[in-house]
Amino acid sequence: MKFPCGKVGRQMLEFYEAPFRPPLRAFAALVFPWRCDELLICNIEDRGWCIPSGRVEPHEDSQTAGRREAQEEAGAVLGPLIYIGAYKIKERTEVRWAEAYTAEVLSLTDLDPQFESTGRQFVKREDLEEIYYCWNELTEMVFDHSKARLERHQSLFCD
Repeated sequence: MKFPCGKVGRQMLEFYEAPFRPPLRAFAALVFPWRCDELLICNIEDRGWCIPSGRVEPHEDSQTAGRREAQEEAGAVLGPLIYIGAYKIKERTEVRWAEAYTAEVLSLTDLDPQFESTGRQFVKREDLEEIYYCWNELTEMVFDHSKARLERHQSLFCD
């Protein structure tokens, strides 16, 4: 599938579908946490409503970081994380990579007030455009891709 380019502020974004792996260690991880046909999003100060995401710490791989961010920002306990691809993020001459995962939300825990999330909610896919902090054609396609990959994984392992 060919994904369009996107833009957030001064950053240009490209998405490369799995099995592609970035040539450099990912600096960030993103998780698309689904419960049936609803996506769990969290309200992050200075960003707004978005999926859990954040920096990969020096002692972590991106999958561990994604699971940690989902817990910290959304209080989400997730099933297996399924790698869906990577974002190439370019700003001027700097290039960074963020790996993206999708997963099923198994349960929710209390939100820890020490982290940056001020709330969470499940939102139907068709309502995301109205609430998501940065919606564009690329964002839309990656959300749909994350749901399709999760459904494919579940059909393989749940039959």
